[in-house]
Amino acid sequence: MSVPTVKKTLDSFVSTTNACKMCKPLGAALAFMGIEGCVPFLHGSQGCATYMRRYVISHFREPVDIASSALGEKSAIHGGGPNLKLGLLNVMKKYGAGVIGVASTCLTETIGDDVSMLVKEFRKEFADLPLPEVVHVATPSYGGTQAEGFQAALRAVADQLAEDRRTSPQINVLPGFVSCEDIRHLKDVFEHFGLDAAILPDYSERLDAPAQADYVKISEGGLPVSRIKAMGGARASIEFGRTLDPAKTAGGLLAERFGVPLYSLGMPVGLRETDAFFAVLEELSGRAAPRRHELARGRLVDAYVDGHKYLSGKTAVIYGEEDMAVGLASFLAEIGVRPLLVASGGESGRLTRAVSEVTADILREPPEVRQGVDFYEIAARARELSPDLVIGNSKGYRVLARDLNVPLIRVGFPIHDRFGAQRVQHLGYAGAQVLFDRIVNAVIDRKQTDSDIGYGYI
Repeated sequence: MSVPTVKKTLDSFVSTTNACKMCKPLGAALAFMGIEGCVPFLHGSQGCATYMRRYVISHFREPVDIASSALGEKSAIHGGGPNLKLGLLNVMKKYGAGVIGVASTCLTETIGDDVSMLVKEFRKEFADLPLPEVVHVATPSYGGTQAEGFQAALRAVADQLAEDRRTSPQINVLPGFVSCEDIRHLKDVFEHFGLDAAILPDYSERLDAPAQADYVKISEGGLPVSRIKAMGGARASIEFGRTLDPAKTAGGLLAERFGVPLYSLGMPVGLRETDAFFAVLEELSGRAAPRRHELARGRLVDAYVDGHKYLSGKTAVIYGEEDMAVGLASFLAEIGVRPLLVASGGESGRLTRAVSEVTADILREPPEVRQGVDFYEIAARARELSPDLVIGNSKGYRVLARDLNVPLIRVGFPIHDRFGAQRVQHLGYAGAQVLFDRIVNAVIDRKQTDSDIGYGYI
């Protein structure tokens, strides 16, 4: 007796359409920019470095140099070791770099270059020269997102530079991929609490620098290597990110290897997550929150009350890096905007649980969560959900906000179609105030624009 053939019909679907993520070495390059005197170096083709420079410059509006070993066909066959060593020498000669951060790419990982061995050979062959610190990290694009590359680079920095020194008064601060303005705000907050913060990475000056009369090869700023080496003896580490696996982070490594106490917190976006952050600062400093921050919190609560009539019942779709998306979901839930969908190209496996943790006590039903998705999938689902707002980076404008004809609140990275992206603030009570005002005004603007008669007073 013959068995009938069953044919499964699938909808036509392109595997990836406008990915909701960027490549892993791009995140590593940005992390290396947060170290004083560091030049990011991509071990791979010249095209990788060119693409990443374009992306970073368009967001930060600053000149950014990313060196490359510039592998070609011959190197792809015989190995890229000679190119890597020559490239490191060129960076030493032309930039005078104190640190070179080497990130591998798809090409060099695929051909099997052993970067760790090549760096050891380089140090041995040129031991007679004043060599910079060379930190290396494996970041093939097919191995994850820019956020994962960012975290991998920070872990490599801690792994290869931190030392088991005598007790240091500093607090290691690992804020994740946030804006220059966020980092500056964190510096102020720690100073107000009387705490010595070693923020890694700190690109707040390097990627948002003052005007210079002459071109500077390596811009000022960044966390000094001496502070990184002292991380092994710090009082504590604070690391933001509810989807992070401590086994893969700098904070986790410092805790395991050197016994540095680790405070793993959610990204402090909004009232509740910032309250949790400030509770840790009060514990570490032994003092209550300074009055300026009490006042900022009080003004934020007052704004929530004043703006509730505009936001109550509104809905939103959130997308972007996982930990920023979690912070935004928490924030929207507490201001009365219901997140319908939280989507990310990341695949940590922790996003659903993290979103549930920050929204369960407020929302009657949790938001839908999708991981490892592209904008094709996000847009298709968003059309079914019909949100009032879209919140994420500028990559979602054409396929989401414009298609749905709803406002886009631009946050995170990249923001290529607006000015001042490096100064968008997300963190703390002050960051929540900025975001809240922008969201309320976006809702008011839409109501005003859509009105037949217009409003002069709302």
